[in-house]
Amino acid sequence: MSQRQDFSVSAPRRILPIIVISQFAGTSLWFAGNAVLGDLQLEWGLTQGTLGWMTSSVQLGFISGTLTFAFFAISDKHSPKHIFFLSSVLAALSNLGIVALDGQVFWLMFLRFFTGFFLGGIYPVGMKIASGWYQKGLGKALGFLVGALVVGTSFPHLVNSLGSSLDWRFTLVTVSILAAVGGVLMLLLVPDGPYLHAAGKNKSFSMGRVFSSRHFRAAAFGYFGHMWELYAFWTFVPFIIYYYVNNSKDAINIDVSLWSFATIAVGGISCVLGGISSLRVGSEKVAFRMLLGSALCILLSPWAYLLPSVLFLCFLLIWGYLVIGDSPQFSTLTAKTAPPDLVGSGLTIVNSIGFAISVVSIQLCNLLVEMVDPRWVFLVLLPGPVLGLVAMKPLVKMGSSDIT
Repeated sequence: MSQRQDFSVSAPRRILPIIVISQFAGTSLWFAGNAVLGDLQLEWGLTQGTLGWMTSSVQLGFISGTLTFAFFAISDKHSPKHIFFLSSVLAALSNLGIVALDGQVFWLMFLRFFTGFFLGGIYPVGMKIASGWYQKGLGKALGFLVGALVVGTSFPHLVNSLGSSLDWRFTLVTVSILAAVGGVLMLLLVPDGPYLHAAGKNKSFSMGRVFSSRHFRAAAFGYFGHMWELYAFWTFVPFIIYYYVNNSKDAINIDVSLWSFATIAVGGISCVLGGISSLRVGSEKVAFRMLLGSALCILLSPWAYLLPSVLFLCFLLIWGYLVIGDSPQFSTLTAKTAPPDLVGSGLTIVNSIGFAISVVSIQLCNLLVEMVDPRWVFLVLLPGPVLGLVAMKPLVKMGSSDIT
C-alpha cells in the first residue's frame, strides 16, 4: 500500500468513523464527575474546591497511567486495539463505582484517579491506532479523533442537562455503558493498521531517544504551553458561567450545564476544520494560529463579564473553539517527529507531561478563585500559550514539508 495515498483511500471507510466513535465513548468518562458535582455538593455537602480536586484526581491518574504505558512501551509491544478495549472497560467500571458511594470523598477521588489511569490507555492509544492507518492526512484524521475527545469530554454536561430531573447516577451509568461499548467496537471492528510500527520485545521507552529530535521538542513544548491553558479552562467553564449568572441582571435564564457542554463541544468543530485546513497550510500553522487566538481570549477574559449575556456566551464559544483546535495538530507533529518504533510511547509521554502541567494550572486557578476577583484569575493562564508560541516558532518557519 503506497504511503503517498490520501488517508481516505488508504484505509477502509469504516476505520476512521469507528475510531472516532470509540474515542468519543471512552473520553466521555473524563468530566463525568464534574458534570454531577453540583448534585454531589447538595447531597454530600461538598465544597466549591472539590471541583479542582476532582479534575486533578483524573489528571493525576491519567499521568500515572500514561507514564506506566510509556515506560513499558505497552502500546508499542502489544496490539493497541486490545489495550484500548481493556482500558475502556476498566475505566468504565471505575467510573461506575461512584454510584455505590454515599458521601465518601476519599473513595470518590480514588475512583476518579483510576478512571484517569485507564484513560491513559484510551486517548493516546486511540491516536496510536489512527497513526497506524494514516500517514498522509494524519492531521485531518487526528482532527476528527480529538474532535471526538472534545465532544466526549463535554457529553456528561449534556446528559446532566437533559436528564436534570433524574438522579445524578443516571449520568454516570450512561457514560460508563457508553465507554464500554466503545471499547468493544474498537476491538471487533478495527484491525491493526499497515503503518503500525512494533517495538522490539525487549525495548522499553527511552526519554533521551524520543526527545533527541529538535522538531519533536518544538512540537512537545508547544503542546505543553497549550496544556497549561486547556484543562484549566474546561474545568472552570461551569464556574465562569455561574459567576456571570450571579453577577449579571440579564443572565438568569442561562442553563449552566447546557452552555458548559456547548462551550467545550464547539471545540470538536474546531478540531475537524483545523484538521481539514492542515492538509492545505500544514499542521504547524494551524496549531500556531489557534494557540495565538486562545491567548488573545485569555487577555480579553476580564472584560467579558461586562458584556450582555448574548455576547458573553458568544465569547465563551469563540474561546472554546480556539482553545482545543491546536491539540490534534500538536499530536500530528509529535507522531511525525517521534522515532517510528516509539510513536505510541512518544505520544503517551508527551501527553503525560502535558497533563502534569495541567494539574498545576488547575490547582493554581482553584487557589486564586478563593483569593482574588474571579474576573482576573484566568490571566494566569496566559504564559502557557505565549511560551508555546515561542517554542514552536522554528516549526512554523521551516514548514511541514521539512519536518522529520
